[in-house]
Amino acid sequence: MIRIAVPMLAALLSTAPAWGQSPPADRFVTLGTMGGPVPSTTRSQPANVLLRGKDAYLIDCGDGAVEQLAKAGILLPQVRAVFLSHLHVDHTGGLAAVLGLRNQTNVRPVLTVYGPPGTKALVAGIVASMEPAARAGYGIPGQPWAPPASTVTVVEMADNTRLSIDGMTVTAAQNTHYDFAPGSAEDVAYKSLSLRFDLPGRSIVYTGDTGPSAAVERLTKGADLLVSEMIDVEGTLEVVRRITPNMPAVAQQQLIRHLTTHHLTPKDVGTLAARAGVKSVAITHFAAGADNSARAAGYLRTIAETYRGPVRIAKDLDHF
Repeated sequence: MIRIAVPMLAALLSTAPAWGQSPPADRFVTLGTMGGPVPSTTRSQPANVLLRGKDAYLIDCGDGAVEQLAKAGILLPQVRAVFLSHLHVDHTGGLAAVLGLRNQTNVRPVLTVYGPPGTKALVAGIVASMEPAARAGYGIPGQPWAPPASTVTVVEMADNTRLSIDGMTVTAAQNTHYDFAPGSAEDVAYKSLSLRFDLPGRSIVYTGDTGPSAAVERLTKGADLLVSEMIDVEGTLEVVRRITPNMPAVAQQQLIRHLTTHHLTPKDVGTLAARAGVKSVAITHFAAGADNSARAAGYLRTIAETYRGPVRIAKDLDHF
């Protein structure tokens, strides 16, 4: 048996592809890997795309998603649907550009946006904001753009929603990014979802934003690829303290609660991947530390304490 030192193993895992010698037919592309809402100079806001041949399916749509699609060589007419894990603006800020630019360039097929409760209200607001430009068109009398409401439709999902879409099965599970009391009015109105995509050749689970969750673990069982969010709590707090040095104590306590219960630490990621028995892991949604090689190696070491499979820290425009 060949034994590899943990630091060397971490380096290998951070650069090894999530597939074998050739990429799969269905590819997952991390368009934006920054955990919002603080902008980054090196990473775009949370957005991903599932490529199936020429068809593209956006999975979350943070600010800059259109530009990231262009960098990936994907045209807006290729986008068949959008899936939103939850409605925080770092995951939805690019949707207005997707809808508006499709309207402006007369992309005809109706785009379906799948998301949690509240997605209809979100899209209705974007559609309303598009109306003045659509009526004016390019300023040529009698040639406005199509009515924005006619270009998009919404399907809201809940816990255990299961859909068959273009030859793939999409399953949603309510996760723990919010901790409203089960059955409360807030719990009914606001949900954060993790999503599983079962394709003819492989299965992919996208956690979205979540804390440790038995439901997400069940959703992830046996997946070929787990695309997981991850947070460096101390690194994030360092950034926040630098940006907001006089944050009130109550606000700091609320932030710590959010970071430690509504997100996954490296240890949590390793535990989830090991218990679910996934074949490989891609890490995304960084709030701090991802571009620091020493910290990144530490994340991988922590994950490897419980999960022995291949792990890759994703960058913008990586393919899996």
